[in-house]
Amino acid sequence: MSNLPTTLPAWLALLESRHAETVINMGLDRVLAVKERLQLSFNCPVIMVAGTNGKGSTCAMLESVLMRAGYKVGLYIKPHFLDFNERARVNGDLASDATLVAAFNAVEAARGDTSLTYFEFTTLAIMKLLSEAGMDVVILEVGLGGRLDAVNIVDADVSIVTSVDLDHTDYLGDTREKIGFEKAGIFRAGKTAICSDPVPPQALIDHAEAIGADLWLMGRDFNYSGDKQQWSYGGRNQRRNSLAYPSLRGANQILNACAALAALEALKLDLPVGAQEVRTGLVTVELPGRFQVLPGRPTIILDVAHNPHAAAALNQNLGNMGFHRYTYAVFGSMHDKDIDGVIAAMSEHVDHWCLATLPSPRSASAAELAAKVQLVQPERDERTVTVFDDPAAAYANAISRAGEDDRIVVFGSFLTVAGVMAARKSSLH
Repeated sequence: MSNLPTTLPAWLALLESRHAETVINMGLDRVLAVKERLQLSFNCPVIMVAGTNGKGSTCAMLESVLMRAGYKVGLYIKPHFLDFNERARVNGDLASDATLVAAFNAVEAARGDTSLTYFEFTTLAIMKLLSEAGMDVVILEVGLGGRLDAVNIVDADVSIVTSVDLDHTDYLGDTREKIGFEKAGIFRAGKTAICSDPVPPQALIDHAEAIGADLWLMGRDFNYSGDKQQWSYGGRNQRRNSLAYPSLRGANQILNACAALAALEALKLDLPVGAQEVRTGLVTVELPGRFQVLPGRPTIILDVAHNPHAAAALNQNLGNMGFHRYTYAVFGSMHDKDIDGVIAAMSEHVDHWCLATLPSPRSASAAELAAKVQLVQPERDERTVTVFDDPAAAYANAISRAGEDDRIVVFGSFLTVAGVMAARKSSLH
């Protein structure tokens, strides 16, 4: 094994080349076998977060509040925008290349002849890294679904399902009930199971009850109330009053904040957190690409909305922003998404579509997207649809055309937002 990569980019290239196919290999037997050989375990509370939308925001709020309270917090979150290291955060800092390479070496030594996908391999490596980093609490974001996701090889002390909507239907099923059952797969007997979806699928409730999880439901076990200035959380045995709204913008973020506070209530004996730490943590939380409004003019919004549920929330947030003369949309999507549903949800506010093909074999072509936009929103004098080879070119076009009173919303796949982030970064240097 002496010819193993010695740098992080070389390791990532090797992992990508091993599993060049885009097949998602469902099933946990292989990952569990390697986990045993690694002797991977956590000696601190573990919070696991699944959901169609809102996972990343909920993880970021938990991290922010717990760090304000002085705890050492490990976070596994994905995907990344610019650097792989973004996936592993140790007390707010990105994991170093050196610690990631050491973790990759450990997984490689333990796997023997067991084949692992890119996601399985990197998940094991980051969990190994976090388990050895001396953390007080570890937060793990589920990738896809829950029941068969590689993250689910760990038994979490608190499991959260944020929202259940249609996405990844090829793998998870084509109804909310089927998807709800998959996401409920992260719940554990005798442990806290939180669902912040206001209308949880019955399959999720039934599964939690069947296995004997302690299910907390939005509106039954915890809720919120508020006015324009502030809001309050009410849980089973804990109230948090006069909270500022989370710094992550958008109406749906209050549901994510409630899920985070319910988790903290469930863990209050292990990880007590004061009122001021909750307030400050929610106000200072940052997460790129979630209705992220950049400073300057024209107004630029980055949002990874890539399914109709998220696009409807983005559309609502755009409607709450105040007057902008024209809205330019830089949009790219994987072809297996409900693209028609996303375009329909956004068509109310978009005047000019700048459509991009993404750097992925799964990408829908810009021409495909254009045909779909034309069906929902036929072109008129004041409405345009243009196609580009990549997100950077689409964004450059929008910037060249937009005036000071206009706004540009970059949305869709992570790759759309990442492409624009990278282009902006290189233009600043």
